[in-house]
Amino acid sequence: MKISWWQWIPFWRWRVVGQTFSADEVPDRLPRNAVALVGDSARTKWIVFDCPCRTGHRIMLNADPARRPHWEVNQITRLTISPSVDFRGNQRRCHYFIRGGRVEWAEDSDR
Repeated sequence: MKISWWQWIPFWRWRVVGQTFSADEVPDRLPRNAVALVGDSARTKWIVFDCPCRTGHRIMLNADPARRPHWEVNQITRLTISPSVDFRGNQRRCHYFIRGGRVEWAEDSDR
């Protein structure tokens, strides 16, 4: 997956920067507030992004409704991922919502 130069310009809101067929093709480094989709144009299998806590861990959310749990991505207006993302690891908890292109941290998060 190739990311255009203009997509590296810092954006305030979260957005989708590309789509690829395989998770192995997602770059090791993504622009800030950027999401990559894995799958074909008919069906997204994974939603991939770097955690907004900025400690360096990558989030891969299952988007296949045949598997549980699964998340949905809506990019009709501004990027929304539902339900919330709740990462627990490395002695920290990152629990947040991405709604309307913005991160909303849950009160129980360790950010």
